[in-house]
Amino acid sequence: MIGQIIFCVLLIAAGVVFGKRIMSIRRNILLGRDLDRTDRKSERWMTMAKVALGQSKLVARPFAGIMHALVYIGFIIINIEVAEIVLDGILGTHRVFAPFLGGLYDFLIGSFEILALLVLLSCAIFLIRRNIGNIKRFSGKEMTSWPKNDANIILVTEILLMTAFLTMNGADKALQVLGADHYIAAGSFPVSGYIASMFSGMSEATLIMIERGCWWFHIVGIFSFLVYIPYSKHLHIFLGFPNTFYSNLEPKGQLTNMDSVTAEVKAMLDPSAPPPPADAPIARFGAKDATDLTWKNLMDAYSCTECGRCTSQCPANQTGKLLSPRKIMMDTRDRIEEIGANIEKHGKDHDDGKSLINDYITSEELWACTTCNACTDACPINIDPLNIIVDLRRYIVMEEAKSPAELNNMFSNVENNGAPWPFSPADRLKWADK
Repeated sequence: MIGQIIFCVLLIAAGVVFGKRIMSIRRNILLGRDLDRTDRKSERWMTMAKVALGQSKLVARPFAGIMHALVYIGFIIINIEVAEIVLDGILGTHRVFAPFLGGLYDFLIGSFEILALLVLLSCAIFLIRRNIGNIKRFSGKEMTSWPKNDANIILVTEILLMTAFLTMNGADKALQVLGADHYIAAGSFPVSGYIASMFSGMSEATLIMIERGCWWFHIVGIFSFLVYIPYSKHLHIFLGFPNTFYSNLEPKGQLTNMDSVTAEVKAMLDPSAPPPPADAPIARFGAKDATDLTWKNLMDAYSCTECGRCTSQCPANQTGKLLSPRKIMMDTRDRIEEIGANIEKHGKDHDDGKSLINDYITSEELWACTTCNACTDACPINIDPLNIIVDLRRYIVMEEAKSPAELNNMFSNVENNGAPWPFSPADRLKWADK
C-alpha cells in the first residue's frame, strides 16, 4: 500500500507539472496574431499523416531517417507497456494485462523487447554521431552548451530507460522460473531471456530487489521524461502533429499580402471604396517582436527539433553568411518564452524594452536570406522560417525605412518608372532597335 501511495503521488505530481507547462506554452503561442488555418481539412489530415505520422521527409536522409523511425515506433508502441506499469502501480498488481490477453500478451512483450533493443542501439548510434561524428549541421553559433546537452540528455535517458526495461524483464523471467510468489508465468522474453541467464544462482530476494529497482527506475524515469519534454526540443514529439496539420498549403514561394496595405492600394485605385473603420486599431507593418508574428509562427518555434537540416540546406549559410534558419526559430522561441515569463512576473502590459529584431536577430541575418524556401522544404515537420524572416524584413523596410541601398534604388525605380529598372516606360523597348 505504501508503494501504491508513493506511485500515485509521483503520477499526479508529474501530471500537474506537465499540464502547467503545456498551458504556459499554449498561452505563449496564442500571444501571436490570429491566422485562419482551418480550410482544406482533408488535405491537412493527409499532410499530417504523411509528414508527422509517416515521417516522409525524414527518410530523405535514409540512415538517420530509418533510425529515427525505429526510435519513434518504439516510443509509440512501448507506451502500451507503460500503460500496464501505470495500472500495476495504482492497483498494486503485477502484469495486469496478462490474464486478459493470453497468447497475445506473449507476442506484445516479445515485440516490446525487440523494439526496446532497437531503440537502445539507435540512440547509442545517435549519441556517437552527435558527439564524435563531427557532423556540421550539429554545430553553429546557436548550438551553445544547452542545445547540445539537451540532445544528449534525451538520448542517454532513452538508453537508460530501455536498459532498465530489459533488465527488469530479465529479473522477472528468472523469478518466474523460480516460481516466486506474485510473479505469474507470462510474457515472451527474446532479448531479456539472455539477461535472465546471467542471474542464475541469485537468490529470490536479490532478484526481487533487481526487478523492483528497475521497475521503479523505469517508471520514475518516464515521469521525469514527461516533465522534461516541454522544456526541451523534444516537445516536437507532441507538437509535430498539430504543426504539420496547420502547414501552409499554398504553393511554395507564394508570399502573403498585408491586408492593411492591400486596403490602401484598393482605396487609391478606387476612391469609392469604403474607408476602414475610424476606430480600427493601427496595424504594425511586418513584425518587430515575437507577438507581431502569427500563432502558427510561434508554434513553429516551439516545434523546432534543432536538427539543423534547414541551416544545412540554406545557400546563404553555405556561403558563410550569418543567416541560420535554425537560429531564427530558436531565437523566436527564446523571445516568446521571455515575454511569457514577463507576463507571469509583471503582468500582460509589461514592456521590457526588448524586441526580436536587434536584441535577438540582426538585420544582417535577415537580409542574407534569398527567400529560396530551401529551409522550409528541408524541415521534417514543415516549419516555415521564411515566413518569419519576411515579416521581420517588412518591419525594417516599412516601419524603419532601413532597407539596403540596393533595395532603395529598386523601390525608387518602381515608384518612378513602374519597374525595377532605371529606364522610363517609353525607353524599355529600345534594346530591340539594335
